[in-house]
Amino acid sequence: MEQQLAAHERGRALSQSAETTEYRLVEIWGDTVDTRHLAWSVVLGIGISYGAFAVANRVLAAYVPDAAMARAYAMLVGLAGCLIAGAVCAKLFKPKREVVEEAHGAAGREEVLKQLANEAGGIGRVADLPPSVVAEMKELGLYELFAEYEQRDEKREGAR
Repeated sequence: MEQQLAAHERGRALSQSAETTEYRLVEIWGDTVDTRHLAWSVVLGIGISYGAFAVANRVLAAYVPDAAMARAYAMLVGLAGCLIAGAVCAKLFKPKREVVEEAHGAAGREEVLKQLANEAGGIGRVADLPPSVVAEMKELGLYELFAEYEQRDEKREGAR
């Protein structure tokens, strides 16, 4: 919870400092965006996707005897245009957020594990994890943390 509050405060400070540098930031679907870049993205998205649809519709109408089929294929080309527009906008407009990681000591990690254990369903057992998840956890340095917590938890349960 403390991390979330700190991240929220940093986000607010970033928004305030960004506004002074000509950005007008808003939060949409959990992400921070510049309103001008958002507007340009919408315009580019409409232009590219509708342009792809319109061109495909004209070209396919000349080659496909069934008009309904030609229009359906043109809609697929328009959908591909949406994907292309998304890629173009991602290249043109870089993210405005700043991700800051904070290192927390053992006490902070222990608190997070306790919170996870108290949630419905608990943490579970590392022995029950699929090999691919175990490999990823080891790669991230999390496997030992969860295994040690599980051992300490079993000792506490045995002492009761």
